[in-house]
Amino acid sequence: MRVERLELRNVRAVLSAELRPAQGFNLLIGGNGAGKTTVLEALHLMAYGRSFRGRVRDGLVRTGTEALEVFVEWSEREQGPSARTRRAGVRHSGQEWSGRLDGQAVAQLGDLCAALAVVTFEPGSHALVSGGGEPRRRFLDWGLFHVEPAFTAVWRRYARALRQRNALLKSRAPALGQLEAWDRELAASGEPLSDFRQSYLERVEPAFSALAERLTPMFGATALSYQPGWRRDELPLADALLLARDRDISTGHTSVGPHRADWRIEFANVASRAHLSRGQAKLAALCALLGQAACHAELAGEWPVVALDDLASELDQEHQARVLEWLAAAHPQVFITGTDAPRWFSRSAGVEKTFCVTRGDIRALDA
Repeated sequence: MRVERLELRNVRAVLSAELRPAQGFNLLIGGNGAGKTTVLEALHLMAYGRSFRGRVRDGLVRTGTEALEVFVEWSEREQGPSARTRRAGVRHSGQEWSGRLDGQAVAQLGDLCAALAVVTFEPGSHALVSGGGEPRRRFLDWGLFHVEPAFTAVWRRYARALRQRNALLKSRAPALGQLEAWDRELAASGEPLSDFRQSYLERVEPAFSALAERLTPMFGATALSYQPGWRRDELPLADALLLARDRDISTGHTSVGPHRADWRIEFANVASRAHLSRGQAKLAALCALLGQAACHAELAGEWPVVALDDLASELDQEHQARVLEWLAAAHPQVFITGTDAPRWFSRSAGVEKTFCVTRGDIRALDA
């Protein structure tokens, strides 16, 4: 997957810009607040429906304008040696949005996001390791969303049943028949949802472990462990929901199920993630994200776009070099931001195009 053209208008400080990136490494340099990260936010928006800094309405739309616009054109491999060109665009006010994919209007933002795969590492990515369970669930669901055709329907079915059950529980006196009906629906969708997630994590684990050995040998041997959200090794979800029913009625929410799922990284030389420094958590998160990108390449047949925000401030030079060597050998398209061009960044290291960003103005330095 290679982005051929990216246009953005009214995105934070960027009034209007067009980039035609190279197929390999693309470096965006400029001062703090110049708009480098905005380019990665635009890519992330097209792949996730939001910025990695927050929702669209939280400042992504340029002040004084009605809506932002992002357009991306990319090539992707079909079965065989040929590639096809795809195009997608979105207009978003922060409240309302409209989008098109390959010339057709899309009704759901998820349909737009399913087309372009982007893996992003940014200053907040350490939450994947040190934060709560929600970002780790999103990690699994994003991967499955792109490589498992049956997953989305199961996920939506479970999410709908969970909303309905929680609405009943909040009434404090739910009709037993209705509650039992939604329990059956939760169990019927929650069991396969958990199967999908656990299987996917097992597929990611080899790539993660190989990267961890390369980037974080101080951790020792690593493993990924899935936690389904109930005692699945002891009882099915239907029984777990029944046992938790009185407590759930009392609290007004569903306490067991895949919406409480999580996964953890186990390190041979680290007692728990609580003992990781912030820098170590960032390295572990980067291993997970790049491992996911490698898994996506294996399952989907092509690499996602890789976006690395402010890599030089997140990693020391030794780890930066290791990451870039690994990426250069893997050959995905990569976007990296920085305040300047580090000395280890040269054409011989694989950098193909450099963009200078100044007060929202973006210009290619390479012909």
